[in-house]
Amino acid sequence: MAVNTECAESQETRVLPLLSPRTRAKHDLSKRNDNIPLFYAEMSGEELDRRITAAREALGERVLILGHHYQRDEIIKYADYRGDSFKLAQLAAARPQADYILFCGVHFMAESADVLSGAHQKVILPNPAAGCSMADMANIAEVEECWQMLEEQLGADAGIIPVTYMNSAANLKAFCGRNGGIVCTSSNAPAVIDWAFKQGKRVLFFPDEHLGRNTGLKYGIPEEQMMVWNPKDPMASDDAEEEVERAKIILWKGHCSTHMRFSVEQIEQARATYPDIKILVHPECRHEVVAAADLYGSTEYIIDQIEKAPTGSKWGVATEINLVHRLAQEHPDQFIFCLDPIVCPCSTMYRIHPAYLAWVLEALLDGEVINQVSVDADTAHWARIALERMLALAK
Repeated sequence: MAVNTECAESQETRVLPLLSPRTRAKHDLSKRNDNIPLFYAEMSGEELDRRITAAREALGERVLILGHHYQRDEIIKYADYRGDSFKLAQLAAARPQADYILFCGVHFMAESADVLSGAHQKVILPNPAAGCSMADMANIAEVEECWQMLEEQLGADAGIIPVTYMNSAANLKAFCGRNGGIVCTSSNAPAVIDWAFKQGKRVLFFPDEHLGRNTGLKYGIPEEQMMVWNPKDPMASDDAEEEVERAKIILWKGHCSTHMRFSVEQIEQARATYPDIKILVHPECRHEVVAAADLYGSTEYIIDQIEKAPTGSKWGVATEINLVHRLAQEHPDQFIFCLDPIVCPCSTMYRIHPAYLAWVLEALLDGEVINQVSVDADTAHWARIALERMLALAK
């Protein structure tokens, strides 16, 4: 199946600085917190490859490169390990011999790696502009206001357990740690929800509404016992107070822009074109998309299903395109395509370009640490508690 691999969000000009300093100063990219030397941006792919390979060999086991599945192939090829946010969080905690952890992902992942890694280890995010739009949909001020409003209405015995998705800032993970809560990923969300209801009566789930709803429904919580909390106007509904009273899961109004692109219509079209197709989707998709699919699960689950599928299997997959393309390349005996006809990679993951990797690696050779991600001690302490609660469920 032919797919269009071009979209506005995948332009290289969103990733590398503009080569003209005068033009760069006028461009929105100039506001980013990076100052990569222009000669790295001008290097050919071959030169970048040579430099990255040489720097890695010189640094040896002192450096560990972690690559999220959504990274482009030009980055994944250098990763010592690749995985989803859950797997990489575990790996970050399990390699104490590395002095430097280069996290090729987004900012919240690098924060989690810093929280879980040893005191002697330094975590580096090659491009500090690699963030996550979903993570930005919940901030500590709004979450604390929500918490206060819920406690005021429901009283001291409300039994609310805060659960934050891994796609959140370290201070939100710390909030969960302080308040008896936990972190989850798309891999372990069902186990985390089960744990949370053993600790209390209600769950406040942020920042992804759709993962929370899909997990809650799988757990057996009916839709009418969930409510969506809009931090911009939380009590807008005429019966908002009644919704809070009956809610077992309070869902933050947030979403993944990439997974919101998938629709039931795309699934129907794929089934009409390929009657024997299997539809495999990520739980960050809307519930109607999940309900229309044959299977749904985390990034690692999607990979596992395809890896164990027989030759000749056909898959329509609803998740980030770099991963879907990689799966298609690694399993040529199967027919695998992305359900979205206008393919866009995760635009923030895409900001980790080989030029940034070469820059930070060569700086390490000179004894300079560039773009280190460091979480303050108090935040790290409480975030570690929430993360370790999550990691303990996997043991």
